[in-house]
Amino acid sequence: MQIKTILNRIQLQKGFVYGNVHWLNAGRTMALGVEIRARKGSRPKCSLCEQAGPGYDVLPERRFEFVPMWGIPVFFLYAMRRVVCSTCGVKVERVPWAEGKSHLTTTYKWFLAGWARRLSWKEVAEAFQTTWDNVFRSVKMAVKWGLEHRSLDSVTAIGIDELARRKGHKYLTMVYQIDNSAKRLLWVGKDRTQKTLIQFFREFGQENTARLRFVVSDMWKPYLRIVAKEAGQSLQVIDRFHVMSHFGRAIDKIRASEARELKARGEEPVLTGSRWCLLKRPKNLTAGQAVKLEELLRINLKAVRAYILKEDFQKFWTYKSPAWAARFLDAWCHRTMRSRLKPMKSVAKMLRSHRSYLLNWFACKGQVATGAIEGFNNKAKVTTRKAFGFRSINVQKVALYHTLGDLPEPTFTHKFC
Repeated sequence: MQIKTILNRIQLQKGFVYGNVHWLNAGRTMALGVEIRARKGSRPKCSLCEQAGPGYDVLPERRFEFVPMWGIPVFFLYAMRRVVCSTCGVKVERVPWAEGKSHLTTTYKWFLAGWARRLSWKEVAEAFQTTWDNVFRSVKMAVKWGLEHRSLDSVTAIGIDELARRKGHKYLTMVYQIDNSAKRLLWVGKDRTQKTLIQFFREFGQENTARLRFVVSDMWKPYLRIVAKEAGQSLQVIDRFHVMSHFGRAIDKIRASEARELKARGEEPVLTGSRWCLLKRPKNLTAGQAVKLEELLRINLKAVRAYILKEDFQKFWTYKSPAWAARFLDAWCHRTMRSRLKPMKSVAKMLRSHRSYLLNWFACKGQVATGAIEGFNNKAKVTTRKAFGFRSINVQKVALYHTLGDLPEPTFTHKFC
């Protein structure tokens, strides 16, 4: 089967026909050149308004890179015409296989963008003998098209979190859709400020905001304040992961302080190497950590008492009735305030001050995938590491939308990957 036959089957170009196919010299390697010419009697279309008009002149031949065949680079060869447009004046014609001044065919861009979800951009460039810039432009095109054509009508629950984009407390504000029916990245904003979150709601739109039923976030007061103002009809929920992270920090603080006290008194350093024994859930412990934890539980240590309080609080999430959960929460806080463990008392005070938000968790239980927020953040960290070395925040945004945005793609007659 000839190459022209294959192209006519999978890449038919309306108003144009494929001509001769011959070998080209493309730098260090050989490539295939496929000539394209305008169909006889066809009129060129203006690249701005797409209105057909008489030809003005013909420009020198250009190369448009297409999807490689059998590992061989393929180029479309075409001499662009200029058209006399009654509206726009003399303009270069519009062709169906490429956009604007791009030297990559649209099909090849979607091909590279598809592989960029599987591999790092550098690996994609090396695998298909192209440049990192070409891969980035392809991904950027796919993201732009996807954002313009995605639907936001089904969004009823969102999760708000921050992501460290580099050292020095430089953050991105991440907003995810966390409905059980759909989970994706909705929006990325620079910094972690009130203005950033306000900008999200402005871009999200009043109509979409009015459909929100649940908003999940951490306990940062500016987040809670802005959500109450912009989406007051929604139920504000505190993310379980962020609640339990406060317990981890409190236990770690108690453990470190007590370890220093034991060392100063010359006692056996039983807390050495015990950090993850106390921070992990029992089901996630390794065999060695489980043995270490069992040994620690036999000793009356502050860190052990704090650990027991943390594990006891896990029962809070198992309740089905908010009323019974509230009774448990009040009893737990009362007991903890008498524990003489200062960091744990701080946690109890924090829980008391956010009591209503904590109890809202039971209203969204089963309806919202709250655990998806941390899962998305872990994937986002991997994505940003793939693009390390590129300091532009716009590059990071493109990578995050491409990987986590679940963006739509146009319908193709043939998919190359």
